[in-house]
Amino acid sequence: MSLKVYNTLTGKKEEFVPIKPGEVKIYTCGVTVYDVNHVGHGRSLIVFDVIRRYLRYLGYNVKFVRNFTDVDDKIINRAKNECLPFTVIADRYIKEYFQDAENFRIEPADIEPRVTTHIPDIIDFIQKLIDKGYAYEVEGDVYFSVRKFKEYGKLSKRSVDELIAGARVEPGEKKRDPLDFALWKVSKADEPAWDSPWGKGRPGWHTECCAMIFKHLGETIDIHGGGLDLTFPHHENELAQAEALSDKPFARYWIHNGLVTVNGQKMSKSLGNYITLKEIYSKYDPDILRLLVLSVHYRSPLDFSWEKMEETKKAYERLKGAIDEYEVLKKLPENPDFSKHLYDEIAKAEQGFYAAMSDDFNTPEALASLFTLVREMNILRDRAVKSGGISKKALESYREASDILHNIGKEIFGLFDSLQPCVEIEEIKIEKAEKRIDSELIQTLIDIRNKARKEKQFEIADYIREKLSYLGIIIEDTPVGTKWKKK
Repeated sequence: MSLKVYNTLTGKKEEFVPIKPGEVKIYTCGVTVYDVNHVGHGRSLIVFDVIRRYLRYLGYNVKFVRNFTDVDDKIINRAKNECLPFTVIADRYIKEYFQDAENFRIEPADIEPRVTTHIPDIIDFIQKLIDKGYAYEVEGDVYFSVRKFKEYGKLSKRSVDELIAGARVEPGEKKRDPLDFALWKVSKADEPAWDSPWGKGRPGWHTECCAMIFKHLGETIDIHGGGLDLTFPHHENELAQAEALSDKPFARYWIHNGLVTVNGQKMSKSLGNYITLKEIYSKYDPDILRLLVLSVHYRSPLDFSWEKMEETKKAYERLKGAIDEYEVLKKLPENPDFSKHLYDEIAKAEQGFYAAMSDDFNTPEALASLFTLVREMNILRDRAVKSGGISKKALESYREASDILHNIGKEIFGLFDSLQPCVEIEEIKIEKAEKRIDSELIQTLIDIRNKARKEKQFEIADYIREKLSYLGIIIEDTPVGTKWKKK
């Protein structure tokens, strides 16, 4: 079954064929770190986390890069308002980002570059554009000549003539054409600045991603992703610069997730209608937001409400409950005459799941296949309980169904982080709470986990937390350090 992906560049679904067989290079635009993350950021993180997981499930070796914009007008303005260096603001919200990502089980990118650590790469990229005639310098500012790139607008489907009507030269800008955009900007006296061939300044937003992609992934990548609102001008400008410089396709597939809305309006900080990720996980298990995001196709708008979170919570409990019910069923007496089993339903659910996911990552249809299996599992459970027994074949089929729900949910959808699969490879006997706990050993494991988190080795950190939880130990990360207690 081939994977089909909707490509914003062509406006249609296409068979996914990577540049190099067996390998996929993905770049997504990360956050500008001037404030806490909201549900809109969370949706994009979850969408591309699941896309990455599914590509990996299909056997691809995925190299995933997601950046931080850590110097920007919004960061500088916040730093001024708080009388702090801009680096303190950036570091604060990068830390917030990693905490949110960990709580929502977003796997760390393979490379998470910062703009400020790539200034030489950005300057080199800009100089090459100047040398090639696509950019020009005016009194320390450098601009890209949009009209010189003949295919400008091909990603967003906008013509140059159409753009002229809304184009203008802002006060202080010295560009030759209203359509041109800044690659490098002269810094004001109280702003961060770096030395360059054109004087002290800082990079323009649209150039940063290009330079980081060229450095870490090469001139042509398989997938470039981000929110729909980035299509124009950000991604259009990225594409123009990259292809002007390399004379090669910049990305083979452009994938954009739809926006999060509240009562039909885009969720944004400027409108004041945003819900932070912290607020979400202070009220709900992070799995609930993941499931809500997956219940809507990634390209469609997601209208957020607390009522929908409650509905999703009930759906999640049905899904989780079906997995947990195996523990109830295996305690029933054996009844060889019990005839129902789930093997046919399992085959249909698996086939439906992978067909949906391979059709442009259609998570709502994939979930529908899983919930159809849940319904059949519940029917089997009710019949078994009512009859007072269950056959070995029925019990084994239920266990297999439960394991499939758990494994798909965890490995591809990023759910059920704290659950264990039902396969009983070995009975592990754990003494109850009266058993003496070695406090020193627990503290050592917590120290190892904290070190892993600091080094962004989140899989190790999550594994330690999960195993301690399994042993009856709850760990809590607080502003004054990590604490632990018995369940």
